[in-house]
Amino acid sequence: MYPTIVLKKEKERSVQRFHPWIFSGALHSFDANLKDGDLVEIQDFRNNFLCIGHFYHGSIAVKILSFEEKIVDQNFWNNKIKQAFLLRKTLGFIDNKNTNCFRLIHAEGDNCPGLIIDIYDTTAVIQCHSIGMHRCIQEIKNAIQNEVTFIDTIYDKSAAYLPKEYAETTENTYLLGHAKEIIAIENGNKFLIDAEHGQKTGFFLDQRDNRNLLTNYCKDKSILNTYCYSGGFSMYALNNSAKEVVSIDSSKTAMELVAKNVILNFGSSAINHHSICDDVFHFFKISDLNFDVIILDPPAFAKNISKRHNAVQAYKRLNAEGLKRINKSGILFTFSCSQVVDKELFYSTVMSAAIEANRDVKVLHYLSQPADHPINIFHPEGSYLKGMVLYVN
Repeated sequence: MYPTIVLKKEKERSVQRFHPWIFSGALHSFDANLKDGDLVEIQDFRNNFLCIGHFYHGSIAVKILSFEEKIVDQNFWNNKIKQAFLLRKTLGFIDNKNTNCFRLIHAEGDNCPGLIIDIYDTTAVIQCHSIGMHRCIQEIKNAIQNEVTFIDTIYDKSAAYLPKEYAETTENTYLLGHAKEIIAIENGNKFLIDAEHGQKTGFFLDQRDNRNLLTNYCKDKSILNTYCYSGGFSMYALNNSAKEVVSIDSSKTAMELVAKNVILNFGSSAINHHSICDDVFHFFKISDLNFDVIILDPPAFAKNISKRHNAVQAYKRLNAEGLKRINKSGILFTFSCSQVVDKELFYSTVMSAAIEANRDVKVLHYLSQPADHPINIFHPEGSYLKGMVLYVN
């Protein structure tokens, strides 16, 4: 059906274990005229069928779409979206009055490498992270309309996540509907979503369960929410009887969104909420404030393996500063979303920070991503979000 790529002997083993990536070093032969994003059929060295996927001239040469011989057409995408929707229905996200936002497609976790789709009320925001996926954007858009019938707006926000030369040929655009105010509800908390200009698809849905866990530790507590973006943890804290909440982010745009979310939830500026637009490390340097609860949720300090050492040092420094600012019997929520920093390394780094801060620390919870960000059991790399809740004496 599609141009054929033949793998070197024994390089088919990862495919037989259903890992969704094929690296360039595994390729034995392929057509020199193949273009980035082309659909290809993969065969082993005996020319037996293995899978179908998207080709790319890079380290990850093929991202696998199907381990069965199938035509990748509109019906194929309808079925992909249908299966993902059924899972979210099973998880309780459909017709849920308390939560109207969730991740519909989580890349490899939903057997769609290179594709993210987030739902905010009746708006779907698509991010394609591969050329092959973006070349299927119309079929994906049609599939959303076919299978998620309450969606009336679809926004393609892929340009910043695609290879540069290809990205220059496209732009973010509405595939259905037009710009409108989007209000997401998450466990009863309200958030304005800026799909066009906000970070990621407009919100960080992967922290939903962890934000909800924070509600157990809010009552009558002083809380610092660092790298707050639009104030996710802050709104949960304010809605659950926190004594005082300080939100800090270096982005002026993010802090403006925090202010809007405070008004959206409380009708006016909350007197027990304070916004600070500053770099978190600088804030720790100049401030002598202590808190009962601190949330450390930084952006990924390492995007690739070459940056891992520097990332570990940054995580250690950040956690040491946070631990020094926790009141006795306080709580620290700490996270890493750097894929190249695994759970064991993150744990060791936080332990080193506790030694440096000279605090007695106990682990209360290990944290991860929620169920609408599923991890493909054959693709452990999909487990990117890790965190801990610490009790600090």
